[in-house]
Amino acid sequence: AYEIVDCDWSSDVCSSDLLTTVACAPAAWLASAVAPLTQGRLLLTDAQGTVWSGSALTVLAGASGSRDASVLPSRLHWSLRPAGLGLTLTLQQAGHIEQPLQLRWQAGWSRQRVELVGGPGVLARWPAAWLEGLGAPLNTLKPGGELLLSSSGLVVTLDRDGWSAQGQAALELQDFSSRLSSLAPLGSYRLQLSPEGERRLGLQLATTSGALLLSGRGHLGARGLQLRGEARAAAGQEAALNNLLNILGRREGALTRLSIG
Repeated sequence: AYEIVDCDWSSDVCSSDLLTTVACAPAAWLASAVAPLTQGRLLLTDAQGTVWSGSALTVLAGASGSRDASVLPSRLHWSLRPAGLGLTLTLQQAGHIEQPLQLRWQAGWSRQRVELVGGPGVLARWPAAWLEGLGAPLNTLKPGGELLLSSSGLVVTLDRDGWSAQGQAALELQDFSSRLSSLAPLGSYRLQLSPEGERRLGLQLATTSGALLLSGRGHLGARGLQLRGEARAAAGQEAALNNLLNILGRREGALTRLSIG
C-alpha cells in the first residue's frame, strides 16, 4: 500500500530528504508540465498545494504572441495517487466536473497505457464562452452554449511503434449561439471520437438540431487535429445566417467549407 503525505511546501516538514521532497513537490511543478503538453493553450494558474493534492485556476489561451485568454472562476482540484505500476489522477471542479473524473496511467514493458475512465451521463461540462480564450476565430464568434464531455471509456496505448486507441468519447455543443447572428440558439452539435486505424482517432461532426447545419470528418493524429466539413443554413434561415457563414470559412454558394488543421 502507498501513502502520500499532504504537506505545506513552506513548512519545516519538507526537508532535504529526497522522499520527502517528492512527497511535498509543489503544485506549480504540475502546472509547469501542463503548459508545454498543450502548446500553451491550457494553463494552470495560481496553483496551490502539492503535485499530489492541489488546485489551480484553468485558463485557455491563444497561440504564442496572442493576448487572448479566458479563465473559469471555480478552481480545478486534483489528487494524484500511485496505483500499481502507474498513477491515477482524479479531477473535480465545481459547476464543471461534479463527479470525480479519473485518468489512469500504467507503465509496462516498453509500453504505456492511458485511460479516460468512462461512465453513464456527462463527465464534464464547460461554458462555450470559455473557448474565446483560444483566439481567432472564436474570439470573433463569441460563442454561447455549453460543452459536454461523455465517454464509454477511452484507452490510448503507447509503445515503440507509436500509439493505438480503443473506446470512444464525444464532445457535444448544446444550444450554441453567436454574437454574429440574431438567431439563438443556432443549434446543437456532436463531435464523436473513435479509433481509426493505427496511431490516430477519427472525428465525426454532426448536427443534432438547429438552423445552422454543420457536418464534417477528420482525425487526430501525429500531425495534430485535422477536420474538413461544411456549414449551411436550414431552409428559410439563409438571410439570418449569411454573415455567420461568411466568417466560418470559404463560401461556395449556399454552403461554407470548414477547414481546421
